[in-house]
Order: sequence, then C-alpha cells, then structure tokens
Amino acid sequence: MHAVWTICKREVNAFFDSLTAYVLLVVFLGLSGTFTWLFGQGDVFFVGEASLDTFFQVAFWTLFFFIPAVTMGMIAEEKRSGTLELLATKPIDDLEIVAGKWLAAWALVAIALAFTLPYYVTVAQLGPIDHGATISGYLGLLLVSAVYVSIGLFASSLTGNQIVAFLLSLFIAVFLHLLFGQMASILPDAPANVASFLDLQGHFRTMSRGVIDTASVLYVGSLTCVGLLAATLSLKSRSWS
Repeated sequence: MHAVWTICKREVNAFFDSLTAYVLLVVFLGLSGTFTWLFGQGDVFFVGEASLDTFFQVAFWTLFFFIPAVTMGMIAEEKRSGTLELLATKPIDDLEIVAGKWLAAWALVAIALAFTLPYYVTVAQLGPIDHGATISGYLGLLLVSAVYVSIGLFASSLTGNQIVAFLLSLFIAVFLHLLFGQMASILPDAPANVASFLDLQGHFRTMSRGVIDTASVLYVGSLTCVGLLAATLSLKSRSWS
C-alpha cells in the first residue's frame, strides 16, 4: 500500500507541476458551468425548482472526454520515454503501479468535482433541493469515473502514443456509454435486458435520481476491477515479449 500511495503522490505532483491539471480543470469547470447555468432548462430561475440534474448530465458527458485526456499519457508516455522500465526496477509490482496511477487520476477527478460544490450551495440557497439525490449524483459521478479511469489506463498501457491511447479509451468507453443503451431498445426481451444492465448511463441515471442500487455498485466495481486487471496484465506482457 505504501508503494501505491507513493506512485499516487508522484502522479498528482506531475499533474500540477505541468499545465495538464490546470488546463483540464479549467476546461471541465468551464464546460460544466456554462451548460449548467446558461444552457440548462431554467428550472432554478424560472420554475422555482432547485435541481442539479442538468449539471449531472453535463458532467457525465464531460467526464467521458475529460478522463481519457487525463489518463492517455500516464503509461503511454512512460513506455515511450523508457521511464516505465526504470520504475519496474524498483521493489514494486505492476498491480501497484497501475493502482497508484488509477488513484492519482481518480483523485484529480474528485478535485474537479469538489470545485463544483459551489453549484450545490448556490442552488440550495435559491430553492428547496433534494439533498439525498444530489449526494447520490456526486457519488454516481465518482463511481462512473472510477470505471473510465481504469479503461483509460488500460488503453494507455497498450501503446506508446498518447493520441492512440485517447482514441482507444473513447472507443472502449462508448460501448458502456452509448451502444448498450441503444442495443437495449432494439433487441428482443432477454438480450435487451442484458444490454440494459450493461448500459453504464442507465446505472448513472438511477444513481442521479437518488437510488444507490446494490447491483449498480457491484457492476461499476466489477468494471473498474476488470479495467485494472487488464492494464496490469498488459504491463506484465512486456516481460513476456
């Protein structure tokens, strides 16, 4: 665990030592804030119903692109520069490397979401708000982000090119983000139920409405573990080739 924490701190420091973290945070906050307050449905100001539903939907889509941009170079750049091999000479295994990098990227997402808490405070001042649904929505974003970070690290572990890693991460995530939901609407009953369960967006909608379902948590946790395991096996394969 000490090694995981050390790598996490190293990665977080690397984010903030460069412009990466600042640029991505500004872009995330700019997009989520603009679409939440200027292009939302006007519930807070005109209907008198205080809700962060618009923000959660915008953030869900923004994180879809934000996270691959964060993770694309975390392993790919180290492979390209050769520092990954140097790291492998330390008394640390591949799973700890992946876990430390995952924790750092997930922490950056958590920081980005923490900067949006003034939205919550402001809306709560403007009218009655469902605090349980809001907390559940934030938790849903963190859980979904855990999945996307693991996918991004897996994509980054497959190549030394950051752009390829970014595109590959999006390609994998789009199945969970969009395609399974579309498949559920056109398939017959039994396959449709399977596709509906695999639809990550559907699970997030449930959580953003204030329902933390055990099946959703287990599904998201399983996807995260699969992504981390795939990234770890990808790193281990470098010693087999």
